[in-house]
Amino acid sequence: MDNVKSIGFIGLGVMGKSMAKNLMKKGFSVNAYTRTKSKAEDLIEEGCTWCESATEAAEKADVIITMLGFPSEVKEIYFGEEGLLNNAREGSILIDMSTSSPTLAKEIAEAADKHQMTALDAPVSGGDIGAREARLTIMVGGNEEAYNKALPVFQAMGTNVVLQGGPGMGQYTKMVNQIAIATNMIGVSEAISYADKAGLNPNLVLKSIGGGAAGSWSLSNLAPRMIAGDYEPGFYIKHFVKDMTIALESAEELGLDTPGLKLAKGMYEELVTRGFEDAGTQALIKLYVDQA
Repeated sequence: MDNVKSIGFIGLGVMGKSMAKNLMKKGFSVNAYTRTKSKAEDLIEEGCTWCESATEAAEKADVIITMLGFPSEVKEIYFGEEGLLNNAREGSILIDMSTSSPTLAKEIAEAADKHQMTALDAPVSGGDIGAREARLTIMVGGNEEAYNKALPVFQAMGTNVVLQGGPGMGQYTKMVNQIAIATNMIGVSEAISYADKAGLNPNLVLKSIGGGAAGSWSLSNLAPRMIAGDYEPGFYIKHFVKDMTIALESAEELGLDTPGLKLAKGMYEELVTRGFEDAGTQALIKLYVDQA
C-alpha cells in the first residue's frame, strides 16, 4: 500500500465533515459513515460514497480515519464486534484523529499490530476554521513507516504535521495543547470583560494587543466571537470538558498537579450545568457577562 487511494472516514461532525471534504479535493476516494446520514448529504452530492456501517467503510479503504467525540465511542468503533479491528483489511492503516486517552491509543496500536494492521493516533487542533481551510495542526503518534505512508493524507487536512513519537504520543501532545488552551481561555475572557468594564471598545483593544505579547490563537479567533455574542461551536464545550478530564487523569498518573487546568474545568462544568454544553468554548465569557 505505497500509494493511499481510498479512505474510510468515520465521524462527520463540526470538524470531520470539512476534513473529509478536503481529502476529496485532493483526489482521495472517500467512503464515509456517520450515525446520521443527513450530515453527509452535501458530501455525497460532491462524490463521497456513503456506507451503511463503519465496517463497510473500513472494508473498502486503504486508510481508515475516525473523528469521534468521546473515548467510549472510539473504544466501541475499534474493539466492538462490528469494529474496525475485526473487519478492516490486513495491512490497513487505522488513524484515530479524535482527542482521546493516550492509554487507549496505545491499546489500539497493540491490538492493530496483532491483526496485521497499523494504528496511528493523530489528534488535531485548529477548530472549525482550521478544518475548513485545511490548516489543522496534526499531532501524530505511532509507527514511522505508517506515518510516512499516511503523510499525504495528513497534508490534505493540515499544514503543521509532526510525528511526536510512538503510540500514544500524539494524544499526550494534544493534552499539552488543551492544558495550554484551558487557562488561556480564562485570560482571554477576563481581558475582554475588563476592557468592556473600563469603557473601551473591545474590538479596538484587540487591534492593539493581538499582535503583541498577549497574542494567541484564542485571542485572535475566539475573542471576536465573544465580543459579538456568537457562541456557535467551533469546538463544543462538552468535548472540551471531556478533554480536560482526560488531561487531569493523565497528569495525575504522571504525578503532576495542574491547578490552572482544574480551575478551567470547573468553570466549563458550570457552563454545562447552565445548558451550554453544545456551545463553543468561547461561551466561557458568559460567566463574566452574567456578572453585570
